Amino acid sequence: MTSLDLRGALLGGLALATWSAPAASQSNDILTLGEALELSGAATIGEQAFNPRLVGPQEEVTAAEAEISQAGLRPNPVVSLEVENVAGTGAFSGAQATEFTLAASLPIERGGKRQARVNAAEADLAVAGLRSELAGAELGQAVRERYVIAVAAQARVELAENVLERNRELARIAQALVDAGREPPLRALRAQSELAQAEAQLKVAQAEALAARLGLGALWAPQSTPEVPATFPDIDPPDALLASYAGIELRLAAAEREALQADVALQRSLGVPDPTVSAGIRRLQQTSDQAFLVGVSIPLPLRNRNQGNIAAAEARARAASARESVVQADYRQEVAQARADFLAAEARADTLESGSLPQAEEALRLAQIGYRNGRFPQLEVLSAAEARDTIRRFLIDAREAQGRAAARLIRLAAQ
Repeated sequence: MTSLDLRGALLGGLALATWSAPAASQSNDILTLGEALELSGAATIGEQAFNPRLVGPQEEVTAAEAEISQAGLRPNPVVSLEVENVAGTGAFSGAQATEFTLAASLPIERGGKRQARVNAAEADLAVAGLRSELAGAELGQAVRERYVIAVAAQARVELAENVLERNRELARIAQALVDAGREPPLRALRAQSELAQAEAQLKVAQAEALAARLGLGALWAPQSTPEVPATFPDIDPPDALLASYAGIELRLAAAEREALQADVALQRSLGVPDPTVSAGIRRLQQTSDQAFLVGVSIPLPLRNRNQGNIAAAEARARAASARESVVQADYRQEVAQARADFLAAEARADTLESGSLPQAEEALRLAQIGYRNGRFPQLEVLSAAEARDTIRRFLIDAREAQGRAAARLIRLAAQ
């Protein structure tokens, strides 16, 4: 075999390793992003939840609805029976002088207590509802982010498999060259060392991919390891919704402020004393006479006017107003940062995919042609292949960052 024939045969194996398509290391049952959202329950917000991450907030809504019903109830009447002049001495011995008094009393709420209770309960229901919606939006963000992370990990596994295959072929070529006396033994040792590093990198990538899939499956089932593709899904952020700056976080902060303001009104109403009216009948056992009783009692607010609870409620309302201002500022900053991250990652990924990667592929192709014709050393082919793989790594990182930023934007835009 001539030198050119040997070079061509060796390069044929090298080309196969460097140009091989991503390995199909996935099963046929590949989970899509839409299916992941369905499994987690994030795609069916508003329906009966099964995911504990959603069940808790939904049950808080149910509890708040029950509290509204309770808040609208009026005080119960009180029935009392008194027996006087029983088992005394002298004229009051025995039961001859006994007096029986049967009476009913009813507190009369003043100060708008009932309406204040209802308003406070309705405000709490609004807060619980928004927290439930926010839990759904956060779950959706978690699913999208973890799905993108799992896809990126799978893409890195395929890249590591390509690198391993190339290094395995390079080790075979190096050994063949050493056996033919074309290269010193050091060349084979170096190739074997690089092969071992590639094998270790593949194991690391596989472990990270497994951890990523476990993290994704844990959002709906413990110990679930769904299979995901190595191709990133299209996650488009809703730019039109973000223009209004009316996300759930802002609405929740406003609802919490309104709930605490409603509590201030409730505490003030509790400071108004409630009279109790009573009516009954009294029977005198000794004369068999009867008499009707009518009475009114009212607490005197000399010391306790609920002033401490009113002051505390007012302080909480002021704190909620301050938190709302902070939430508004932080929300706008987070939206701006997420937009910047998304646009930067998108631009970086598009540049790598449409410009850098094709150029690296073309450089690798030319290096292989030059090596086949004896114009380039093998090192040029290796450098070109490593440059192409580096760009692929950067592209995976950029697409992962783009997907995670899009997931954040979708959560921020949730209404």
